[in-house]
Formats: sequence, structure tokens, C-alpha cells
Amino acid sequence: MRYGLLSGCLWGLDTVILGIALAMAPYLGSPETAVLASLAGAFLHDAFCAVWLFAYMGGKRRLKDTLAALKTRSGKAVAAAALLGGPLGMSGYVFAIGNIGAGYTAIISAFYPAFGSLMAVLFLKEKMSLKQVVALLAALAGVCVMGYAAAGSDAIGNPIIGVAGALVCLVGWGSEAVICAWGMRDDAVDNETALHIRGTTSALAYGLFVIPAFGAWGFTASVVPSMGTLVIVGAAIAGTTSYLCYYKAISTIGAARGMAVNISYSAWAVVFGAVILGAQVTLLQVVCCVVIVVGTVLAASDWNELFGRMKKDAQLAE
Repeated sequence: MRYGLLSGCLWGLDTVILGIALAMAPYLGSPETAVLASLAGAFLHDAFCAVWLFAYMGGKRRLKDTLAALKTRSGKAVAAAALLGGPLGMSGYVFAIGNIGAGYTAIISAFYPAFGSLMAVLFLKEKMSLKQVVALLAALAGVCVMGYAAAGSDAIGNPIIGVAGALVCLVGWGSEAVICAWGMRDDAVDNETALHIRGTTSALAYGLFVIPAFGAWGFTASVVPSMGTLVIVGAAIAGTTSYLCYYKAISTIGAARGMAVNISYSAWAVVFGAVILGAQVTLLQVVCCVVIVVGTVLAASDWNELFGRMKKDAQLAE
């Protein structure tokens, strides 16, 4: 579970750093360039993650393991999952933000662990107790309340397209974890080779299909030599480490519980926003963050083991 919690913490840091980058020139511009900036930022983020992963696997002399894994059925399944979670899911996310705003997008997309958990139960035969499901729902409620409070009146486009985009994001992200968990059951594909396949596939799909489809290559090329892009490089380091922990969590505790604890990033983003940006934190946000973190920990833990260990530690302290 600690890998999932660390994944959420680092993704919260990644989110804040990426937000800083996208608020800098030339990413921050007119409303007409907002979608191009978001797509360029997402592509560069994934591309830099792929570079870091290449260096990581090369340093461990495991590049040949990735190539061998990619030739297997499980490796190809992970590559397909990358398309669902990366370009498809993120493009839906961008469309949703552009049409219904970030707050409402966060509310809908935050339910990807619930969808993924259902898929994991149906197809992977994973099990979650009723207590764990309730804890997950409590954490999701915390995310929804925080997202609703921040939503305001930022819905600026077509609500049907916005909701559809958020649903595509939800299905893409939820499906990615389940398919990758299935792929990592094969001895030929471990969590590191799976992530290397995922990161490389996502970056290539963005560069070869998504960016050209939106006519965003010109904008992307123009923003590369900028301080904002340098900040994205830093965000990618946090993002890559987060994904390493996330895939490790999926391989050890399963897709359902791995996704459950990963959504704690919503709470960590508030914490890092306050520490790094000096953002004001309201009492409602504090309450929601506590509910999210506690809920995700309980959703991903074996309650008998967790509370049994706490009871034992208390007895030793006496």
C-alpha cells in the first residue's frame, strides 16, 4: 500500500508543478490556444517521462527486457492500455476542462477507480470487502465536494461534449490499470517493463497521432525553448517516479486497491499547492483532504492486518 500512497503524493506534486508550467508564457495565452497548450503540455510531459524511463531502464541494463516483453501477448496488452490511459483518456480530460471546467471535470473523472474496481472484480476476480468499498466511496465523496467547491462558474462550452470527454477519461484511466494488472500477471512483464512500454507507447501516440490531429505541432515546437518547458521536465521526474510506484502498487495489491489509494493525489495537490505556491487552504479543503487520505488508506488496506498491527504497537508502547 505504501507504494500507492507514495504514488498519489508524487502525482500531487507533479500536478502542482505542471500547473505552474502551464501558467507560464507561452503556454498561458488566449482562450483559443488553451486546448493547444494543454495538449502540448501533456505530450511533452509524457515524452519527458518516456526519456526518464529509458534512462532508468538503461541504467539497470533492462532495455532488452522491455523489448522481450513487448513481443508477448501481455506486453501488447499493456501497449493497448497505454493508448486508453494516455492519449485517449488525457484528450477526453482536456476536452472536458475546455467545456465544463476543471472542477466539474475533476468530479466526474475522479470516479475512474470505482469503474476500474468494478472491472477488476468482474474480469480479474479481485476482491474488495464492503468496508473497503465504503472507504473508497468516502474518499470519492471528498474529491467531489472539493471539486464542486472549486468549480464555480467555469463551465465555458458545450456541456454534452464536456461530460462525454470526462466519461471517456474515466473509462480510459480505469481500463488502463485493469489491463496492465492483467498483463503483469505474465512473468515476462513486470511492473518496470510494463511502465516502460506504457510511457513509450503513450508518448509516440501523442506525437504521431494526437498532436497532428489537432494541428498542434507548430505550437508545440514554439513552446519547447521556454522556461515553462523546463519546468515540465521537472514535473516529468515526479510523474515518472509516481508511475513507478503506481505500477508497483498495482502489481502487489491489485488494480482495484492500487487505484483506490492513488486518488489521494487530490489531497496531496492541495498540500503542495499551499507549500509551493502559498495557496490559501480553507477548512473545507482540510476536512476533504483528511477524508480522502484516510478513505484511500482504508480502501487499500487489509483491515484485520492494519488494525491488528496498530493494536500490537499500542500494547508494545504500554
